[in-house]
Amino acid sequence: MSSRWFPENRILDCIGLGRLCMDLNANEIHRPIEQTLTFTKYVGGSPANITIAMAKLGLRMGFIGRISDDGFGNYIRSYLKQSDIDVSQLVVDLSGSVTGLAFTEIRSPEECSILMYRDNVADLKLTPADISETYIGSSRALIISGTALAQSPSREAVFQALEYARKQGTTVIFDIDYRPYSWKNTEETYVYCRMVAAQSDIIFGGREEFDLLERSTGQSPDDEATAREWLKERAKLVVVKHGGRGSVAFVQSGERFQAGVFPTRVVKTFGAGDSFAGAFLYALLQDWDIAKCLEWGSAAASIVVSSHSCSDAMPNSSQIKERIAQQGKKEESEC
Repeated sequence: MSSRWFPENRILDCIGLGRLCMDLNANEIHRPIEQTLTFTKYVGGSPANITIAMAKLGLRMGFIGRISDDGFGNYIRSYLKQSDIDVSQLVVDLSGSVTGLAFTEIRSPEECSILMYRDNVADLKLTPADISETYIGSSRALIISGTALAQSPSREAVFQALEYARKQGTTVIFDIDYRPYSWKNTEETYVYCRMVAAQSDIIFGGREEFDLLERSTGQSPDDEATAREWLKERAKLVVVKHGGRGSVAFVQSGERFQAGVFPTRVVKTFGAGDSFAGAFLYALLQDWDIAKCLEWGSAAASIVVSSHSCSDAMPNSSQIKERIAQQGKKEESEC
């Protein structure tokens, strides 16, 4: 089956690149972090979460990144390997770097925050020499995380990967993934993320992230203007996420697709965007229509926000189908 989005006949379906870290999620929820006593660790980082989500749906996944030379680095490698993700391109950084930590605070379903420690982290030590053109050419798609652009030499590694992807005909997916703690200032974010976005085939971002790339005040967010800006470049598909208000997708033909959220019992808000992207991309790789891709993304997000974890909670296809069926039955009963 041919696809208008991705090349065919590749060894891998998709490769993630960039941030690998540890999520330390509060066990004592509904209280501030200063009153939290214990945390549970999970593999984290937006590109890692998306890669894990896609692997759980049965796709052939790989990852390019650097991990620290310690127990956390070993745990990340082991977790990805157990998730059937190819780890041949994971490099152990020997410079004394550490694994990034993200402590989460869950005060209420509506009030969640993340305290990130990103000094001297291994994932930002990725170098151009770590990037294999042959490996990138073996995949149908490459996911680039915006956080990987925050510092050198990871920044240069991203542009090396981007050059190889363009040369090999590998579809480039750009997840803006803005994490302010990693950047020196918003001016750098604007410059480097725009450079990658202009060369990407598919772009994912929250409304606030697109505002940052477009230097918008955010007072009157205009999704149509965002779509026009990036579709006139290389992008064939732009997806704008609005959190609890759903998402909207735009394609070059001028079509616009919108989806709401699946009502669920929310435990925490983080992880929704990564699970949404993973399921959406899975559906897109099956060459399903955009409306169905959005539905799968929304269903997956509803499952993850109702769980304590992100990576561990990424659903398989049966769980997503069941969630969609449940929602369908609920809507029928309300009619």
